[in-house]
Amino acid sequence: MIIYGLKNCDTCRKAVKALPGATLSDVRDAPVPEATLAAAHAQFGDTLVNTRSTTWRNLPEDARKGAPLDLIARHPALMKRPLIDAGGSLYLGWGKDVQAALAQS
Repeated sequence: MIIYGLKNCDTCRKAVKALPGATLSDVRDAPVPEATLAAAHAQFGDTLVNTRSTTWRNLPEDARKGAPLDLIARHPALMKRPLIDAGGSLYLGWGKDVQAALAQS
């Protein structure tokens, strides 16, 4: 199981702690593989971009209109996190629904 996020993100740390055996891949050091990112965008749509982040608020208005995958490629911290790849099944965020789904797998 791979958790894509940021090593200094509290939510990502909670996910790593709750999922023994999972590895955290910091998206600033190693970007999410294109195939995984494309699958995540197909599944989650534009919610893959965290529009509540500081990075988003600091982007100029015209830059925000770019394609979500291009924005994430240029600014990895824009991705909502964590993005969890559990053997090909993708989960976004660390809400109760994601925690319950991963507890059963």
